[in-house]
Amino acid sequence: MNDFQAIADRVEIEALRGEFTDAVMMRDYDRVARLFTADGALRMPNIPVELEGPEQIRAWGRRVPTVLDFLVQNTHPGMIRLDGDTASGRAYMSEVGRALNGRCGINYAIYHDRYQRTDDGWKFTERVYEVRYEDTSPLTGNPPRPAADA
Repeated sequence: MNDFQAIADRVEIEALRGEFTDAVMMRDYDRVARLFTADGALRMPNIPVELEGPEQIRAWGRRVPTVLDFLVQNTHPGMIRLDGDTASGRAYMSEVGRALNGRCGINYAIYHDRYQRTDDGWKFTERVYEVRYEDTSPLTGNPPRPAADA
């Protein structure tokens, strides 16, 4: 692999991680599922949830609006270690959200990732969410609500 290929791979993997965050923020779990290989897994031990394969990821996403009022997720660049057609990496997260049951949270976490080069570009083979800090104090703000028609 030449240096240009390594640069291209890193850019594509970073775009994959950004696409994941955007899809989660837009509650587009069909898109989230497409970012994983057919046997890819999304693991969130703190919830606890283990989703294996795109259909389980889609099914989880269909339930999100029945659980969450809102979620804001921010991805911060981490490291990427390339190894031919596979790679591993970490992305650092900050999140704020509130469930419909009133439970609130601000957390800082790490996604521990494994990636695979496919005919459709880089995809996740595994994404494991590790919360490093959580604050469940009540949130004092609210998401903006649409103004009523005049």
